[in-house]
Amino acid sequence: MRVLIACEFSGIVREAFAKRGHDAWSCDLLPSEIEGQHYQGDVHALLDGNWDLMIAHPPCTHLAVSGARWFTEKQHQQMEALKFVLDLMTCKIPRICIENPVSVISTRIRKPDQIIQPWMFGHPETKATCLWLKNLPKLEPTRIVEGREQRVWKESPGPDRWKNRSRTYLGIAEAMAEQWGCLGLYKLKTETHI
Repeated sequence: MRVLIACEFSGIVREAFAKRGHDAWSCDLLPSEIEGQHYQGDVHALLDGNWDLMIAHPPCTHLAVSGARWFTEKQHQQMEALKFVLDLMTCKIPRICIENPVSVISTRIRKPDQIIQPWMFGHPETKATCLWLKNLPKLEPTRIVEGREQRVWKESPGPDRWKNRSRTYLGIAEAMAEQWGCLGLYKLKTETHI
């Protein structure tokens, strides 16, 4: 399968697919933190490529409800962010997952198909993560664990805070690669849109 991981600088999801033999690429304005196939630039340049699956992590700075107190001051930025999400949702890639925290995407575009937590995939932490899906099944939990630490929420202020909060948990990346990586073998009967 050809897999595009949009808006990913960490390489975590890309490498989960690559180690299973997929032609997986990450794309971000930043360089990749780990070695691998990475396009540094605007993802719009890649959306017309011959991809089987895209998992996109659009920046949540102007979307996440955790920043709602600043929404009135950044309406223009929020509209631009929502337009970007719509560009990703409506591109011609047959299978798409848009990942974001609880955000205005739910009220301005549509509700997510699924909300997952790291503790469902082997990490004893909380971080509600919404998934908007096109032609993909919901992720099944792989290892439910005890503990509900809010590590991401408690991240100390600093220049890398946003990076540390935005990295995908390895257990979630592995679940995506295992559960969605085999779907390229099956032809779509009917296409369901985001």
